[in-house]
Amino acid sequence: MCLGIPGQIVEISDITRMRAKVDAEGKLCEVSLSLIGLEGPDGAGVGDWVLVHLGFAMAKIDAAEAMKTLDGLTALGDMYEQALTNRSPDIEERQGDHAAAGRQS
Repeated sequence: MCLGIPGQIVEISDITRMRAKVDAEGKLCEVSLSLIGLEGPDGAGVGDWVLVHLGFAMAKIDAAEAMKTLDGLTALGDMYEQALTNRSPDIEERQGDHAAAGRQS
């Protein structure tokens, strides 16, 4: 599974190499626009939202889709964080049982 993070293009930093600065949740990243391009109606430009994965803008998305995705990632992050901090005792006991069984072998 791949995870793409929405980011908004704030600057085309190198037209020749198709590189841009993207604001992803307040963090500026340098990404390649080579998969999207800069020209034509589907080309990327300043102000556009893109889905970034491994340093590449994979696709242009609209602002509504970007917000929906960011909300989902935030919710997932909260769920994940909650799962880590609210571990149930039976899981911890089972982990202890497995560790003890491994030492007996």
